[in-house]
Amino acid sequence: MRMSTKGRYSLRIMIELAEQYGLGPVSVESLSAKLGISGKYIHVLVGGLKASQLIASVRGPSGGYELLREPSSITALDVIVAVEGRLAPVECTCRDDVCVRTGRCVAREVWSNVATVIENTLAGMSLDRLAVRQYHHNERSDDVVPGS
Repeated sequence: MRMSTKGRYSLRIMIELAEQYGLGPVSVESLSAKLGISGKYIHVLVGGLKASQLIASVRGPSGGYELLREPSSITALDVIVAVEGRLAPVECTCRDDVCVRTGRCVAREVWSNVATVIENTLAGMSLDRLAVRQYHHNERSDDVVPGS
């Protein structure tokens, strides 16, 4: 299973918003520069995040995006589901009517277990913890001298 850029980039945006939580809205220009994601694509990605009531947009000269809830109450799973929908490696794990073998298929059990592990992993990662980890990664990379 491969996560699309929608999921990967949206999580990066949300981690950045968690790092800036409480400091006011973060501009699209700032997000774009820091994360290397085009402003146009950021506007596309935030649609699902806004619809899921994870972020709000603030208009005006000092506007941008900000989290609607504490970073500790938002998980990576919340973010991914908001932009990707339900995680399912194969369709039969989320819809019984897709396959006539549902209920007697060992392969379906395998895929259901894979989906459960992925969902549990993402559900166990809150934005506040991810933001702290990102901060430490950034701090370490600032200490590295290019070419050394």
